[in-house]
Amino acid sequence: MPRFDAVIVGAGPAGSTAALCLARAGARVALVDSRTFPRDKACGDLIGPRGVRTLDELGITVPRAQPVGDMMVIGPSRRAALLPALPGLDYPGHALAMPRRDFDAVLFEAAVRAGAFPIHARVTGLLGDPREVTGIQLAPGGEIHADVIVGADGANSHVADAAGLVDTRRALWGFALRSYFDVPIQLPHILLWEPQRWRLFPGYGWIFPTADGGSNVGLGLAVGADRTGARAAGDRFAEFVTYLAELGLLPPRHTPGHRLGGWLKMGQVGTVPARGRVLLAGDAAGLINPLQGEGIAQAMFSGRAAATAILGTEPALAADRYRASLRQGTAHHRINAPIQAGIVRHPIAVSLTGRVLTAPLVRGAVAGAWGLYWNDLVRGAQPSRNRSIAHAATRLAAAASAHSKIDTWFSQAS
Repeated sequence: MPRFDAVIVGAGPAGSTAALCLARAGARVALVDSRTFPRDKACGDLIGPRGVRTLDELGITVPRAQPVGDMMVIGPSRRAALLPALPGLDYPGHALAMPRRDFDAVLFEAAVRAGAFPIHARVTGLLGDPREVTGIQLAPGGEIHADVIVGADGANSHVADAAGLVDTRRALWGFALRSYFDVPIQLPHILLWEPQRWRLFPGYGWIFPTADGGSNVGLGLAVGADRTGARAAGDRFAEFVTYLAELGLLPPRHTPGHRLGGWLKMGQVGTVPARGRVLLAGDAAGLINPLQGEGIAQAMFSGRAAATAILGTEPALAADRYRASLRQGTAHHRINAPIQAGIVRHPIAVSLTGRVLTAPLVRGAVAGAWGLYWNDLVRGAQPSRNRSIAHAATRLAAAASAHSKIDTWFSQAS
């Protein structure tokens, strides 16, 4: 097999975007995945506004995707707050709903059409010294040699582990469980749910519209470094579905589809995104928004940034250039990762916060800013009162997270 300029491990949104951008620029790129496409993936299936912008800039058309605008948040006391979809200076005022089975296949096929060489195989290890990686090993045998390796192989990244770029004991883990229902819903809903009064579920539930007129129902939670807590998503899922029926969002008799779960690695905590000739992108780099679990937009951003770094300099220097791009593009997540890690240990305080934010006298004043802040849309927002409030919240969060253990880790890992 010929030597490649880059080998991308994982053909999800991060990997396929990296491969697409590299191939379009004339690079010799291999795109390796252990699964064949199309394949399913646990997800809320919403591509956020920044992701929609990236698709437009790359000229990628996603057929049958459903535009999604405003979002409804239902608080612990069952009061609702409407978060308006506000267009920014450099992103649209809507998201897109599209099953990951279809969306990921569109990106994969675009990368292959651009010239990426697809390889269906499982990666078992890296070749060379961890700081001077020269390629990857495949099962049941075989090697691929390349100047740069991009690990885009998900939260449980084998590349990240083999390169010594992740400390799973420090990572900020989450877990989400999703099922489809043949029930239409107009607006996406986020639910701050209390299985017990004043004991908020340590995450949130959702019911989102799907492109085919049904609904995507899920329950996600943050577990910190203790991954055993993930079982709560499965244990509570049926109870959460019953709660949706009580609210009238699902009929009393409901037949869910197959349940599918997946791990989230949030806020870049515990992960060094690049070193030597190895770059990590998407979930492998821990780029999930720690406030609400979004990952598709960040995955495409990081895949594109990885390609830009590889194309813009010699292989040995690509890591430094890539890390600089991530520092600028993911600052919001690094500020909020310590906040998220702290609040999950205080369910009463979080329940109170949810009640306050959805109270009639408060929700109208803060809903627009809340939407910007929660969805990482402050940067690039239109000048407005909402942006000013969101900027103030950002400064408060930065001050609150400064000198925390997580903030100290970021400083040492940079």
